[in-house]
Amino acid sequence: MSSGVKKTNAMRMLDGAKIPYEVRTYEFEETDLAGVHAADAVGMPYETVFKTLVARGDKTGFVVFCIPVAEELDLKKAARASKNKSVELLHVKDLLPTTGYIRGGCSPVGMKKEFPTYIDETAMLFDAIAVSGGMRGVQLIVNPDQLLGFVKGEYVDLTA
Repeated sequence: MSSGVKKTNAMRMLDGAKIPYEVRTYEFEETDLAGVHAADAVGMPYETVFKTLVARGDKTGFVVFCIPVAEELDLKKAARASKNKSVELLHVKDLLPTTGYIRGGCSPVGMKKEFPTYIDETAMLFDAIAVSGGMRGVQLIVNPDQLLGFVKGEYVDLTA
């Protein structure tokens, strides 16, 4: 855990909104992009560390889903929650041009554009959750309700 990390866009945006957060950094290898690795590395339970997935809905276009790292996104629930008939996860090559973030460093905060964002309802159970800080090896610990308000999100059941 180091505070010497360069400020990311996600951090600057939370600072601007006066939303408190804690930065936790960790070492990773290219093969360690799984969210469970991030959770283990920052010493947090899997259910409190959320990965950010970007999908394209057949009706609404791009949508963002945040779910616990050890869980799988239920595409039917995701489609229903986002008012689509179907959603398809974005291909990794389309992530950077769409969001401004790379795989393993995609944050729900500070994407190139504001997309409809849905956070798994289990986040409500915790005072703090972790989400990517906008680059690999950086997690932001934040209050889920404050995060939800900032991204104008909605709590929904998203996992299989």
